[in-house]
Amino acid sequence: METQLDGLLAAYKAAVDEWREAIRVEEDFATPDHSMKEWEVWDQAGFKEEDAREKAKAARQAYVDGLRGKLYNF
Repeated sequence: METQLDGLLAAYKAAVDEWREAIRVEEDFATPDHSMKEWEVWDQAGFKEEDAREKAKAARQAYVDGLRGKLYNF
């Protein structure tokens, strides 16, 4: 059980790191260049950030479920 929880925690931390990087990338596109092309690239970065956020939330939930299973035996 401990090994499984360690894996779930590592997956969560990796997903959060990926999410942070996606936020940084999106933030980098928020520039004073007000062109349509830059806006579209920024928008795409926003979609990637949303996907990374959802992945991090799912990994967190898997870890929480694992903890509940360990602590409450279900």
